[in-house]
Amino acid sequence: MALDGAFLFAVRQELSNLIGGRIDKIYQPSREEIIIAIRTKQGLSRVLMSSSASSARVHVTEAQVENPMTPPMFCMLLRKKLGGGRLAAIRQDGLERILYFDFECTNELGDPVTITIACEIMGKYSNIIIMDQDKKIIDSIKRVNEDMSRARLVLPGIMYENPPRGNRIAFTEADDVLIRSTVETLCDGALSKSLISSFEGISPVLAREWTYYASRSNEIQVSDVDKTIEDRLVFIISRTRDELKCGNCNFTVVSDKDNMMKDFSFIRLSQYGSLMTTKELDSACSLLDYFYSQRDRMSRLKQRANDLFRLLVSTTERITKRTANQREELAACAKKDEMKLKGDLISANIYRINQGDSSVVLENFYDEKCPEIKIQLDKRLTPAKNAQKYYSEYRKALTAEKKLTEQIEYGENELIYIESVFDSLTRADTENEINELRLELAEQGYIRAVRLKNKPPKSLPPIEYITDDGFLILSGRNNKQNDKLTTKTASKNDIWLHTHNIAGSHIIIVTDGETPPESTIEQAAVIAAVNSKARDSSQVPVDYCKVKFVKKPNGAKPGMVIFTNNKTLYVKPDKELAERLKK
Repeated sequence: MALDGAFLFAVRQELSNLIGGRIDKIYQPSREEIIIAIRTKQGLSRVLMSSSASSARVHVTEAQVENPMTPPMFCMLLRKKLGGGRLAAIRQDGLERILYFDFECTNELGDPVTITIACEIMGKYSNIIIMDQDKKIIDSIKRVNEDMSRARLVLPGIMYENPPRGNRIAFTEADDVLIRSTVETLCDGALSKSLISSFEGISPVLAREWTYYASRSNEIQVSDVDKTIEDRLVFIISRTRDELKCGNCNFTVVSDKDNMMKDFSFIRLSQYGSLMTTKELDSACSLLDYFYSQRDRMSRLKQRANDLFRLLVSTTERITKRTANQREELAACAKKDEMKLKGDLISANIYRINQGDSSVVLENFYDEKCPEIKIQLDKRLTPAKNAQKYYSEYRKALTAEKKLTEQIEYGENELIYIESVFDSLTRADTENEINELRLELAEQGYIRAVRLKNKPPKSLPPIEYITDDGFLILSGRNNKQNDKLTTKTASKNDIWLHTHNIAGSHIIIVTDGETPPESTIEQAAVIAAVNSKARDSSQVPVDYCKVKFVKKPNGAKPGMVIFTNNKTLYVKPDKELAERLKK
């Protein structure tokens, strides 16, 4: 995942529409980011420049960010130097990962000057540098002194030096002959790595995509390149050059099955096959805005939910261990009838037993064959008290069996509930959903209730879908919403669906008194499978019946119901279908 020079080329082409616009406002929402609002005839555009090591980038953004009450010194300096300035040019040296923004401004004396901002997108060395028209550094968002780097200093008052640049060709400026000669002279080793070392401004994902197109393999050696692979490689590089220069790109984002952002490019990515899902966007800036906002949001959600994940895992382990111990104790209770038998035999033969005997052999007259049984005795007790001792052990085992059976059933239901909360947590997309789950766990006594300074989070509505036949489908986001959806919102003749013995959302088909066709029930079953723990399975059983046959037992945990008169449908989860039907 890297914002390479080739992608910056596409960004520069889009940002060129801002040339001639005037600076409206300048913000610095975080230590490593600035936002410059530029007003043109088409309206106001906000250009985000980030020097963060993990998310260095520059693009137009639509995201709303919170600004500090007091602007940082670097932001104040930008406002002083650039206030009211006009964007005159955006430059890029070949396919270097640097964009230069030239602004025509006026100094303190009212004389026209040119101020340049260099956005260096170079991983941990990323920086935002302000310089004057003589390339003297005014300041930078990250100052680099001798203790930090001996190769290149970035300090106010010294001359700006370009970062070291290797002897590589920019494929956007090369013709087919130069591209072929470069391919023919690639260094030995992995083909994708050799491409990176020979062509300027390409990231590993782009090099792998070229390799995959040419060889139908994610990685081959340069020594394995034959004439056919060479021709295909020259073709794909030339085609990428033409598409990039003409602005005819396919801006693609790939994410994993958990919707975590993994990579992006300005061409379609085929190297991941079915392991990743792809999404295409309209422009380079909209892609970067979507990619980093989604990635930051998912990262923030994951961090917020980590404590809940740990709690649910530890609770599951604790309940599982407790239930296993209870099952062992219950197995020991199976000998209770033997205890009662021994008490009965001692009582029936009490005249044959003497105090002080450690054992006695008696005939079991309850068995037709009357086998002999050896019974251990406490020689300190009388025969009658030995009988009472066995009766006492029988009653204790009988009571324990009843209690243990109840506790094991409660533990099993508790595990089902915890599993349902875990499933809801894995599908939570917003902080509000996580907060609702946290509140639900607090109400059930699993975590300590936190007194909120503000009002509790407003419950989100159920997820809505519209089937191809026009029926509305509602899906609960969590257990409390599942209860409300099934027991209060839905009508008795609506259709209720849920994955068979698998944690998932309650699904309601709103029928409005009509009978939905089989196609609607099947699409609703697919939605139920997608919104369940089995969303990555190949085939999922889904139960469905009318809502009037669904009941919630007294005292049952949130989301737990019983139902009758149901049918079962087997479907394959289809996330694309569910996304298409989402309202």
